[in-house]
Amino acid sequence: MIYRPYWLALGWLLVAAVCWLSLTPSPVETGIDQGDKIGHLLAYFSLMAWWGQLDPRRGRLLVLFLFMGLLLEGLQGLTPTRQPSGLDMLANAAGAGLGWLATRTWPDWLARLDRQWSA
Repeated sequence: MIYRPYWLALGWLLVAAVCWLSLTPSPVETGIDQGDKIGHLLAYFSLMAWWGQLDPRRGRLLVLFLFMGLLLEGLQGLTPTRQPSGLDMLANAAGAGLGWLATRTWPDWLARLDRQWSA
């Protein structure tokens, strides 16, 4: 792909954003009761769906993102302002699982987009 370095850079920015949002002392407020669970689901869906387009080893990516979600939730317990949550871990896992399913359903959407942009 012509834009592959850009796609990789964007993927690493997504990882950095999820890490920062998971550990920042001032998490984003949604104004919805338990709305952060939607954020967790969307974050891990985005990570898995994005990286699943760049790396065909999607099963390995799923395991990595599940581990990342568990690790970041655990690290929250080491901060003075955040607390780990089993429901957050479940939302992370659900998002990664849905992202994996999306990459199985639409395995080449990023490649098609890349071809359109380079035409």
